[in-house]
Amino acid sequence: MTLKRRDFIPLAAIGVASGYASLRPKPAPEPLSDGPPGQSPVAIIRAGSYSDDLESRMLDGIRECRLDVRGKNVLLKPNLVEYDAATVVNTDARIVAAAYEVFRKLGAAKVTIGEGPGHRRDTLDLASDAKYRASIERFEDHFVDLNRDDVSLVKNFGQEAEFYFSNTVLAADLIVSLAKMKTHHWAGVTLSMKNLFGLVPGSVYGWPKNKLHYIGIPESVVALNRFFRNTFGIVDGVVGMEGDGPIQGTPKQLGALVLGRDLMAVDATCCRIMGVDPEKVEFLRQAADLGHVKRERIDQRGESIASVHSDFRLVPAFSGLRLAKEES
Repeated sequence: MTLKRRDFIPLAAIGVASGYASLRPKPAPEPLSDGPPGQSPVAIIRAGSYSDDLESRMLDGIRECRLDVRGKNVLLKPNLVEYDAATVVNTDARIVAAAYEVFRKLGAAKVTIGEGPGHRRDTLDLASDAKYRASIERFEDHFVDLNRDDVSLVKNFGQEAEFYFSNTVLAADLIVSLAKMKTHHWAGVTLSMKNLFGLVPGSVYGWPKNKLHYIGIPESVVALNRFFRNTFGIVDGVVGMEGDGPIQGTPKQLGALVLGRDLMAVDATCCRIMGVDPEKVEFLRQAADLGHVKRERIDQRGESIASVHSDFRLVPAFSGLRLAKEES
């Protein structure tokens, strides 16, 4: 079943006041899964500033992870949330521009940039504020607003028997999560896995993606990553955000990109760089059967975690996620 834009009816205008499932009491955690057999390669690549040759840095990381995109329909999914000139809310426009060129040069048949911001505002205006339109030539020819794209019905999304997704998302052979390295006041951290929230059409499920909050943030992160397995992560840690993220935190200079095919391993590596114990992050615990979270199951390539490690400031509610000093 396919809906056109004109047919949209908000299917779940569920108010935030109805309560977030993610804040409900949780039972004692189960032992962490080892994940699938083998190891997952994750590359840490230094990028001291956005004026560096980001294309060559990304190419280095992609080659370390042995990703082949020849002939594929690639969707680049940045983290475009809100704009505040005083901080660094979004994936930097220069990261998005570099990724667009890199995937074209690697032989992708088509490269599209798509995002469905969580706030109800004009997406192209937001892209202008974030300098996406100025940084990427003919930006509007390559961009799709996933909040307002035509959608189709899928079966068995998490605990939902039926769910709608953008046709652009469903047509992609590879979804590249171009996330920003940030703390999050409801999830602890937001990285490549949670960045998939923007795949959910706001015109169907409301703002700020109310249906996902009702299901529960960790549960929704896991459902998205369980459903979409055709993914690759590139996390913008050149300048991240610490404190009261994902919008009101402060810039954190780090100088690194983190890349990999296993988003669980990518996010676990980012957590360790940030001084966060990934084995305590709820959505990583719940998704640990999908990929690798344990350190010994990650094939670390490029720079070492220790060489780029810097503790990110956390909100008090998540102070318990701090990685023990002997493990950092």
